[in-house]
Amino acid sequence: MTDSQTLFHEDKASTADSPAAPRPLADRLRPSDLADVAGQSHLVGEDGPLRRMAESGQIGSLVLWGPPGTGKTTIARILAAHTDRHFEQISAIFSGVADLKKIFESARIRRTKGVGTLLFVDEIHRFNKSQQDAFLPVVEDGTITLIGATTENPSFELNAALLSRAQVLVLKRLDDAALEALLSKAEAEMGRSLPLMQEARETLKAMADGDGRFLLNLAEQVFAQCPPDEDAPELDSAALGSLVQKRAPLYDKADEGHYNLISALHKSVRGSDPDAALYWFARMLAGGEDPRFIARRLTRMAVEDIGLADPQALQQAIAAWDAFERMGPPEGELALAQALIYIASAPKSNAAYTAYGQACRAAKDTGSLMPPAHILNAPTKLMGELGYGAGYIYDHDTPECFSGQDYFPEDMGRRQFYRPVERGFEREITKRLAYWAKLRREKETHNGE
Repeated sequence: MTDSQTLFHEDKASTADSPAAPRPLADRLRPSDLADVAGQSHLVGEDGPLRRMAESGQIGSLVLWGPPGTGKTTIARILAAHTDRHFEQISAIFSGVADLKKIFESARIRRTKGVGTLLFVDEIHRFNKSQQDAFLPVVEDGTITLIGATTENPSFELNAALLSRAQVLVLKRLDDAALEALLSKAEAEMGRSLPLMQEARETLKAMADGDGRFLLNLAEQVFAQCPPDEDAPELDSAALGSLVQKRAPLYDKADEGHYNLISALHKSVRGSDPDAALYWFARMLAGGEDPRFIARRLTRMAVEDIGLADPQALQQAIAAWDAFERMGPPEGELALAQALIYIASAPKSNAAYTAYGQACRAAKDTGSLMPPAHILNAPTKLMGELGYGAGYIYDHDTPECFSGQDYFPEDMGRRQFYRPVERGFEREITKRLAYWAKLRREKETHNGE
């Protein structure tokens, strides 16, 4: 056994033997082997990258990215037990550059004696840019092997230079099977079954929301508040709910959870699935999202993904937003839900959105081209003499109320940006545009003669 393995096991043993330091159930059940890590078979299974690293003893710098309670710290401790490096653990919440300098200096001294250092940094995304930069030289030259744990998307929270020196491994939210396996281990550890009806057992797992540590904490509360009693009835879901509190939804309005859920909501609407859209809408509200942000996004969806395929969609979004401002939550949320259903079930078209983008690019590319002279006003005599307004045809004076004149700059020529789809109200617009195009061709032919 290596020195780090000895320290690791001695630490566990001393903690377990100390009567003054009772260990939580989650800590007592912390796996000491990768094969026992729940819900991460893609990483710790026979062909998983972590299994291969542990078996070879060659561990490179890693970033473990995943939700809370999925085993990031546990994996780091297990990897430490499979390496001949000295193991250090810090939290970015409580550590600064001064702490890092001390660790790096000790690692350099250790390295001169032929001993490497494995540094585990919990919540590594809490370090700012300069703190993250401090890792670069010591990771680059091998002074330390870094294992960072984060619940935030490394692409947004970690420096590109640091990411280039570490492999990112993604841990999954624990599924029902993994949570059930943890409950079985908890019951084996306690020597008795949880006093729960099956429906309450399912409720307990749902309360944990994929967080294994939180699930075991909930189970420990149930065990503690329900002493062994063969005659005691099993708890139903209602009784369980009064006994323990569910985990708060994993949602941070400033971080990735916010963008993931609004993306899911928007794409559900674009995909014309009102049921999925309602689900993500409810998830966002449950997570504490400002309903006004959702109202603004609904308005954007109405113009970006529906447009003139159903002109009422924008009115529905604005009306719902106004209703929410007047009523507030929770009644106003129903108005938003109504608009959401309307928008999700409306015919879709991004023709106006696409046309606007093309027009913006054309305006940028063509610079300062002047409008054709015939559509310019001539408020002065000089401008009239220069030909401003000459040849302009007032459309209302024509039989069809359509002159067919060209309104683009002469050096640009006519362009078509807006191409309505054959859905919803845009079918009618297509007919109108086709009619005007026909008249335009006829007038051009007549004028050519």
